[in-house]
Amino acid sequence: MRIFKIIFSSVLGILVFAFNLSSYGKKKPNILFCLADDWGLFPASIPGDPVIETPSFDRLAKEGVLFTNAFVNSPTCTASRAGILSGQMPHRLKNAINLSSDWLSIPPLYTDLLSDNGFLVGFTGKGWAPGINTGRAINPAGRKYKDFSEFLIQRKKDQPFCFWFGSNSPHRPYNKDLRNQYKINPSKINIPAFLPDVDEVRNDLADYYAEVKQFDNEVGLLLQKLDSIGELDNTIIVMTGDNGLPFPRGKGNLYLHGIKAPLAIKWAKKCKPDRVVTDFISFTDFAPTFLEAAEIKIPDCMTGKSFLNLLLSDKTGRIDPTRNIVFAERERHTWCQPEGKSFPVRAVCNEDYLYIRNFRPYLFPAGDPFLKRKNSTPLGHVDCDEGPSKYFIIQNKNQPEYSKFYKLCFDLRPAEELYDLRKDPLQLTNLADRDSERKTLLEMRECLKKWMEETNDPRAKGETTIWDGSCWHAQARADEKIVH
Repeated sequence: MRIFKIIFSSVLGILVFAFNLSSYGKKKPNILFCLADDWGLFPASIPGDPVIETPSFDRLAKEGVLFTNAFVNSPTCTASRAGILSGQMPHRLKNAINLSSDWLSIPPLYTDLLSDNGFLVGFTGKGWAPGINTGRAINPAGRKYKDFSEFLIQRKKDQPFCFWFGSNSPHRPYNKDLRNQYKINPSKINIPAFLPDVDEVRNDLADYYAEVKQFDNEVGLLLQKLDSIGELDNTIIVMTGDNGLPFPRGKGNLYLHGIKAPLAIKWAKKCKPDRVVTDFISFTDFAPTFLEAAEIKIPDCMTGKSFLNLLLSDKTGRIDPTRNIVFAERERHTWCQPEGKSFPVRAVCNEDYLYIRNFRPYLFPAGDPFLKRKNSTPLGHVDCDEGPSKYFIIQNKNQPEYSKFYKLCFDLRPAEELYDLRKDPLQLTNLADRDSERKTLLEMRECLKKWMEETNDPRAKGETTIWDGSCWHAQARADEKIVH
């Protein structure tokens, strides 16, 4: 018996040593996170858009996975990016749920955890922003570099890296020359029904499309660089946008044009290519996914759920039946409500319905119509980015043929909204007051309420003023230069 124990212990020791040796020599994947600024609900050529060509996005989708149900956690830059980095819904991140906020109580971030485990971490362009103060020496997205090449110079031999490429496209204002350079034809653009089909809107969207094309070109150069250093196959490459398009009823809103995003991911070493996955992905899921891929423990505080199993699967369509629902939210975007009030909204979306809860239906969703920036032209509603589409709708709101667009984009909204996505993909007809949809309304309402309670949303506790004026940094108020 004693001899058996000695032999067993020796064999076990050899196996443990071999396992540790193989793990030590195992190469970690790199992560290249390519994030556009305001690229929402496509456009991209691979889903069939007739106007734009996006070869980089198409390549990642064909050589990797195209996710058709990816959703931002919030349709505003600061909150969306905070959710990506922390793996948590913004309502758990204190002031980071608001644009241009401070973020002094920073929870575990995937960038910090990767850095602690030997990764070189950095970013270029727009990281966590716009933000004012984090109490940190570096941005939550990492140390800032001039470009990807400068970042790679700092890399030690075989060191895994995590790089955040924060493009400024297609954020406004637009470079008018790009439309001609990329041969974007305004007459061929499919105008969403919540915007008027007029030249001002067509040309505005054409400029937006050209900026998307610019972002696609930027990513193409990054792919070339990866290939040149021999790291293309061992890099998880993500290409997406942080929130919806900067047009009325898009960015800042919880309709699909505000919260649904394009998403393609390639990991040639592990992912079976040319797959389309319909599972619902929240942007809070990126952090735990990256950590699991790097074999780093996922913090318990993260509300996101890793979707590494979807990347490593060989299946298409719906893979995980539990991934059939997402949640989204917003508080304050800019300082444009009376007395600095927030405009709190929560939403839940599944395959068939979108339910939206407006906590302050007495406030205008895009900001007060009488508050405007100094020395600027917008006619109020500052939460909607300045541009020709916005101006046309507001300036023609009293014209019978265009009044409906103002109502859809800028007018007061009811406390509850319910949309049948199968029949109404653009969410134009609110069914919340329909007797025929009463059962669905109650189910969606209860689903959202339960989620808010489970994730400790202050709104679920009746903390109604938590994100009003006092939490907005004084400098931000000065920078906004809002007047009545």
